[in-house]
Amino acid sequence: MTEVEDLRLLAEKYGVPGVDLGEVVILTEDLEIIPREVCETHSILPVMVRGDHIFLAMANPHDTRAVDEIEFVTGKKVYPYAAVTHVLTRAIEAAYDARARKVSHYVGPNVSEARLRELGIDPKRKSGPLSRASSQSLKAPSSLMPAITAPTVAPDLPPPTLRRPDPEPAVPGADEPGEEGATATSAAVRGSAGRYSTVASKLVLVVDDEDDIRAMLKRVLVAQGHRVIEAATGPLALQMVKQHVPDLLVLDAMLPGLHGFDVARRLKASERYGAIPIIMISAVYRGWRVAEDLKTSYGIFAYLEKPFRLAEVVEATTRALAARQTDAPPAGPDLDQLSAEAAKALDEGVAAYRLGDIDRAIDILQRGTKLDPLASRLHFHLALLYGKKDQVFDGIAELEMVIELNPKHFPALKNLALLYERAGFKNRAIEAWERAVHAAPDAVNRAQVKERLVQLL
Repeated sequence: MTEVEDLRLLAEKYGVPGVDLGEVVILTEDLEIIPREVCETHSILPVMVRGDHIFLAMANPHDTRAVDEIEFVTGKKVYPYAAVTHVLTRAIEAAYDARARKVSHYVGPNVSEARLRELGIDPKRKSGPLSRASSQSLKAPSSLMPAITAPTVAPDLPPPTLRRPDPEPAVPGADEPGEEGATATSAAVRGSAGRYSTVASKLVLVVDDEDDIRAMLKRVLVAQGHRVIEAATGPLALQMVKQHVPDLLVLDAMLPGLHGFDVARRLKASERYGAIPIIMISAVYRGWRVAEDLKTSYGIFAYLEKPFRLAEVVEATTRALAARQTDAPPAGPDLDQLSAEAAKALDEGVAAYRLGDIDRAIDILQRGTKLDPLASRLHFHLALLYGKKDQVFDGIAELEMVIELNPKHFPALKNLALLYERAGFKNRAIEAWERAVHAAPDAVNRAQVKERLVQLL
């Protein structure tokens, strides 16, 4: 099988266009936007930067963690392209070597002489006056790439519709607000746990997907006299914050499941958890500008670059906890009172719904989610109300939030599958039903979900 055939298979697998790196011409100044070590670590290569767009060759175009971080740091929109891994590895090395030699452009090994002459490049020397100014004719990825087109994505999806699918008698229907159903137990917690800690003993949540990093940070923090709990993913971090309300988060920027930036954004937008200081760590991007952007846009207290010195961790945590100790008493409502207000919002919202005032019920629950954005019950009942109003995509967003907080929440998975069906997204519905099979609380529900899956498949 040829490399082009491999590339076509990759494009079909990932549902994105493919790029033949043997036929690209890359301005080496475009490579400045992403450090070489980042490209080598994540198997990515910027093949073109135009305005606010980065066209990125990737061994795994579904690596959303890398895409999110690049978009955050550069402020540009990333368009992923599939590339054959071993070809990409060679291209990264050759392209960045060309940049190190101060060559104006990297030329793929299969670029034709006619193409080089068209771009003003001497085919013999493979160098020439190509620059940002003279490359404005390269306005689209197709100018640098072979005709590897994007495959049709999910061709069997029906057109979106907001009508309820028929039939659906074998599966329990969408739940009513006030009837939450079975929920799974929360995830196990590593380390010591406790409620909002006292002055003498602080509770720190360490979030990183690398076991060694978490272990090292825990040793440092315990040596300082603090209690430590751990999480390896973004969704688990949110669960831990809600369950334990730590005094401080040490948060990795790149996490599986939910990006560290998203965790920080959700917490800082919350009245209940917004006062918790966050120290963010990352191995990808460096410099004071990144740190300032994080502080300004995400409310991060401090930013540490990996590899960091232990003294930096001690200094940052000491300052963050000292600031929290100074600021916490006068800042914001009481945590327990907010929890009570959120519970009250749920009761009032359900009561308004039962009186037939759905709009008022939605307004009440929306206010409740602002009080406690990690309260999965509020998001769940708000999703049910959106479903009643045929606000299908609003309902989907709320249910996705519930499942992030509690991946085994069977009623949320069931209702999410139904809403995806109503929106016409058959494949996403199948995915939700498959997850619901494993979360079903009993054999009866499991059998009903399997029957629905058979009907869809």
